Parts: sequence; structure tokens; C-alpha cells
Amino acid sequence: MSMTKEKILDVYATMKKIRMFEDKVAELFAGGKLPGFVHLYAGEEAIAVGMCSHLSDRDYITSTHRGHGHCIAKGVDINSMMAEVYGKATGACNGKGGSMHIADVDKGMLGANGIVGAGGPLACGSGLMAKTLGTDQVTVCFFGDGAAEQGTMHESMNLACCWNLPVVFVCENNGYAESTPWGYHCAAKNISDRGVAYDMPGVTVDGADFFAVYEAAEESIGRARRGEGPSLIECRGFRYYGHFEGDALLYMTDAEKARNRERDPIETFKKRVLERELLSESQIAEIDAQVAAIIEEAVKFAEESPWPDNKEVFTDVYVNYP
Repeated sequence: MSMTKEKILDVYATMKKIRMFEDKVAELFAGGKLPGFVHLYAGEEAIAVGMCSHLSDRDYITSTHRGHGHCIAKGVDINSMMAEVYGKATGACNGKGGSMHIADVDKGMLGANGIVGAGGPLACGSGLMAKTLGTDQVTVCFFGDGAAEQGTMHESMNLACCWNLPVVFVCENNGYAESTPWGYHCAAKNISDRGVAYDMPGVTVDGADFFAVYEAAEESIGRARRGEGPSLIECRGFRYYGHFEGDALLYMTDAEKARNRERDPIETFKKRVLERELLSESQIAEIDAQVAAIIEEAVKFAEESPWPDNKEVFTDVYVNYP
């Protein structure tokens, strides 16, 4: 695996954008400034960025209710994301989707989704499109360990293999389906072991290690582009916030929280690139400052943006055929 210095800088900046965006959203939500629910991605940055680093705007991803990190990793505009979380007219979905339904088809982001396990069928749809048109486009389907028990995911993995679709299934196993430990609801030792049932490769990697995810993604996405079919990657990680913002995390021990903090994906990445002299402390400090400014500008943009007009409540509901 080889990465240019520019690529390494971009990876660090993108992971930092996700972390700072989520921390700011947590602050805003706690302050009563945001409507609805938010489900935060902080702690899982290496997974989204490791996978999406191999994708272009022509490729697709399907997401989950915890979709902010996927959006940022796929290149969705942060101003429009923040405005969407606020419910403003300048949001990515005109303020109608909110945190759990941010989408940007131009960037290949087919949408966050409040329905657990709903991304699998969508990924098969975009995968079938690419195969039918004869393109080399790939779809990455993100789903959680809780969604791994949904019938839709089993059906989707089976269908993708039956039709040899260019889809990479990525299970973000953060240890809990809401508050249920994954070992309690899953009989398999590894969720990736299920790949053999559908005759596709499956691998489990450390979701806190960007380079481990990046290498697994390179292999699986390359395989899909060559027309060799789908793969299953299980990324073992953790989330710093609760299932939703406001969750007291009573099901997680203090010792477990401390262990997770010791494996912070951003700090781990930073330590590795500094030790190898791939980046300098000054470059990292500069990126940190730039990202902080980007997030503050996004908040300013969202707060100064208008609310949707009342008449807009009746648009975007049904398709009007000529």
C-alpha cells in the first residue's frame, strides 16, 4: 500500500472534519438548537474514510441512521449538511430530511436511512444499474451489527452474489445494537464469517485502524470493479456517544469507555504518520485550525439560513408525472 503525502493530509483532514462536526452537533443538540434526533459517528471515522478513500463521485454508498461520517467521507458539502441538521431551506435535502436522511446523489451518497437494514436493497439496485450499463461503478453498503440480523441484509447479500453485483458490504460493528451487546444477539463468532454462506469473501478488521480498513477496502473495491462480485468486510470499532445523543451509556462500563479512548482512530493515525515522518506536527496543527474554522462557518451558514417556506410542506412528497 502506498499513499502520497497529499492523500495522507486529506485523510487526516476528513477524519478530523467528521470528529469536529459530530462534537459540534452534540453541543448544539444539548443546547436545544437542533430539532429531532441525532445519532453521532464519532469514534468510527477510520471506517468511513478508509472505505470512501477508494471511491469517486461516480461510485455510490448507502448509509444508516448514523450517517454524518459517511456523508463527509463521501464529499457532501458540510455547510449543506449542517443546514439540513438545523432543518433549514439551504440544507442538502431542503431541510426536509434532517440528521437521519441526508443525501446527495451528485456525490454518490444515496442517503442516510432511519430504517435499520434498509441500505442493502438500495445497494443492490445501484449495483444492478452499474452491471446493466457495463460501468465500473461500485456501491459500498454500510450497516451496523444490529442490522446484520435483519432479513433485508441477508436477502441483499444473497441477491448480490446470485447476480454477481459490484457491491461491498461493510458491517460497522461498534459493539452494540442500541444497548444490546453484539455477542448477545449474534451467534456467529465473526459477522464476516457469514460471507461463506453466500460464497463471497469475508474479512474482519480493526475499525479503529485506518490503514487496516484502507487495505481491506482496496482489495474488495478493486475486486468489485473487475466484475468479480461482492465482498463482506466487518470493521470492529466503537462509538464515543450513545446510540442517540442524550443516551446515558449506562450499558457501557467506565473501563470499556477508557479502552476505547486509548484506541482513538484519529490519534492512532496521527501517531503513526508522525512516527514515520509522513506528516509534521505543524501540518497537523494547521489542518486542525482549518477544520475548526470550516465547522464554525457551517454553523454560521446554517443559523443565518432561512426556514423552508410553509408551502414547501406539499412539495417533494409525490412525483408529478406529465
